Amino acid sequence: MGEREAEISRKLKRASQLLFFQRHRKPGLRGWELKKALGKDFMSIIDVLNSELDGLNLQVKAVFEDIEITDKPSEEQIDRARFFITIKNPLTVSDIMASGWRIDDIAALAATIALIISRQGKAPRSDVEQILREKFPKWRVDMNLDRFIRNGYLLKDENNVLYIGWRARAEIDQKMLMELLLAK
Repeated sequence: MGEREAEISRKLKRASQLLFFQRHRKPGLRGWELKKALGKDFMSIIDVLNSELDGLNLQVKAVFEDIEITDKPSEEQIDRARFFITIKNPLTVSDIMASGWRIDDIAALAATIALIISRQGKAPRSDVEQILREKFPKWRVDMNLDRFIRNGYLLKDENNVLYIGWRARAEIDQKMLMELLLAK
């Protein structure tokens, strides 16, 4: 193994260690943290790691918290993005339930995200609570919304308006969710 291959292998191991183990309250790392640990070419290491993880049905995903990226992201946007490992294909219901989620909690999250999407990406918390309380008890609605915010699936501003959070953008295929909800 050449010196270059050994360096790539070392950086690949380091990247996987950094991304697999949670060091902060939120999973994953910012782009600037990866750049600091792996060097300026960290995106090429992430590409190699992605190809290695592909066989395990995993992928490294970059989530841009504040903005939607439609074109190639700038270096500054990549530095601010959060990188973490997620499942590549959807989980089965039994897999989700085995991870600690109740089926009614999943339904509440899906309904909340669908409502926010249908309202152009934002909805007052009171509106979401009102709709969820038609199917779930008040205490469960309040507990779930707080949990979704705490875990990054939803964001809340100072006016109590809910938005789709960075984690929902990373883990939930919003297009597929809407297609499933609108299917006959």
